[in-house]
Amino acid sequence: MKNFSILSVLILSLVLFSCSTSSSTTSSSTQATPITTTTNTTTTTTAIAPENSDISDNLDLEAVASVFGESKDLEDFEKRLNDPKTQISNLDLNKDGKVDYLRVVSKDKGDEKIVTIQAVIGKDQYQDVATLDVKKENNSVQVVGDPNIYGPNYYINPVFAATPLIMDWFWGPMFTPWISPFYWGFFPPFFHPWVPFPPYIYRNNINIHINNNNIYHHTNFNHHNHDLQHNTNLQHNLSRNDHFNTHPNQSFQNRNNGIYNKHELDMNRGATFTRSAHPNFGGFHGGMGGMRGGFRR
Repeated sequence: MKNFSILSVLILSLVLFSCSTSSSTTSSSTQATPITTTTNTTTTTTAIAPENSDISDNLDLEAVASVFGESKDLEDFEKRLNDPKTQISNLDLNKDGKVDYLRVVSKDKGDEKIVTIQAVIGKDQYQDVATLDVKKENNSVQVVGDPNIYGPNYYINPVFAATPLIMDWFWGPMFTPWISPFYWGFFPPFFHPWVPFPPYIYRNNINIHINNNNIYHHTNFNHHNHDLQHNTNLQHNLSRNDHFNTHPNQSFQNRNNGIYNKHELDMNRGATFTRSAHPNFGGFHGGMGGMRGGFRR
């Protein structure tokens, strides 16, 4: 009888040990999370439901800044913006089912160059999308989103890992202001418009083409022109607003009632960040509580 009791205790102990081990294994398996590490950045992504997508989701201005930093002149910049192989843009403002051609026009102000990107949306119809304010001092660049697309005071100040070749052209003897020769019905041979992608596919494509060796400071403050109202220094006789003049209900404020600009829109939608390993990375700052870190969608 005594031997039977000892045997029962041993069996019971083995059963309890087996259950404990199985439970521990299951718990570890459930909690384990794979971690992906990159050299320069750590990237996370937040999906945007199609019904919550916005016009501003279709042209990433970090990508625009990145492409600018790789261009040799403004003709090359325009070609890179419209390259069907990289598909930097996903804009279809005229809703014809094809991505709009983005033309580039510029204004020479001596030690400051104003570069405007415009969507070609119809015969003699153009819409400003973004402007790059380039200054000779420190070769500084500020990308300004058009207020109708991105809301007011949407700025990106890129810090390039290496001085872009285009700066040599801007400040060299070969510079002449670039005004795109292309228009509705007359596009360069390389341009074959593609059907716009859903926002999450476009975003994944853009993440491949953005140079993560650069730093992209996001801010609501105009660092280039502290004493001027938004965009007053950027307005010139080439500026166009044909789409929103005829469709004022599609402006950012009308699309996103109560939302200030794309910074706030992205944060309200649970945006995530790309954080640079660079010790001086500034990311998003100013105007909304000093959030640090590279703002990404």
